[in-house]
Amino acid sequence: MTIASWLTNLRKTVVLTGAGMSTESGLPDFRSPRTGLWARFNPSELATVDALHHRHESFVEFYQYRIRTLQQCQPHNGHRLLADWEQRGIVRTIVTQNVDGFHQQAGSQCVIELHGSLRTVHCQQCGQKQPSHVYLHGVLTCECGGVLRPSVVLFGEPLPERAITQAWEEARQADLFLVLGSSLQVSPANQLPFVAKQNGAKLVIINWEPTELDHLADAVIHQRKIGEVLKEIDQQLTEGAP
Repeated sequence: MTIASWLTNLRKTVVLTGAGMSTESGLPDFRSPRTGLWARFNPSELATVDALHHRHESFVEFYQYRIRTLQQCQPHNGHRLLADWEQRGIVRTIVTQNVDGFHQQAGSQCVIELHGSLRTVHCQQCGQKQPSHVYLHGVLTCECGGVLRPSVVLFGEPLPERAITQAWEEARQADLFLVLGSSLQVSPANQLPFVAKQNGAKLVIINWEPTELDHLADAVIHQRKIGEVLKEIDQQLTEGAP
């Protein structure tokens, strides 16, 4: 059976997206030494709780750069197709390791953000949220006097418990689990395909490079842009429609 036929015949499709989904929109990732954020910053030092408290100026510069870069990019065709598939009842939920909010911007409603979102900042003291663009205008403190910081999970912080619980439950209930643009190296997201497979789901991995879980997958696609692959699958879905 093809991926399109699985999408048609299996009713609980859950999608996991990683950095490869965002880089097709022009966003730099964390890990690429020449094209990623490492080319200008050291995320392992700046995307941290320690930097928030003890290297605040560098922390702010790093996240202003990330927010500014995010504003210059848009969801690509793959994001829009996933949103369309959700509306058509083909995709049930998207679990994402990304913090760009492109899935929601493209129209997806059922999105679980494991690492938070760069679309907002919040007060470290009272929790009040504001749009992240205020960070670019030098608004770095809350009315209560607390420090504003992006609403992302920093190194040294736990992932949001509610998001993890929801993601685990979705993986358990999935009958098709589709991985898009994730190297499956970061825990606990890399455990979700295991959870899905253990509960009988088909597993599809679409990633530019091989992953350590490829041997578990029912279908694997490498060295292809995700947006192009999803477009081909969508054409097959359309052709197969009555």
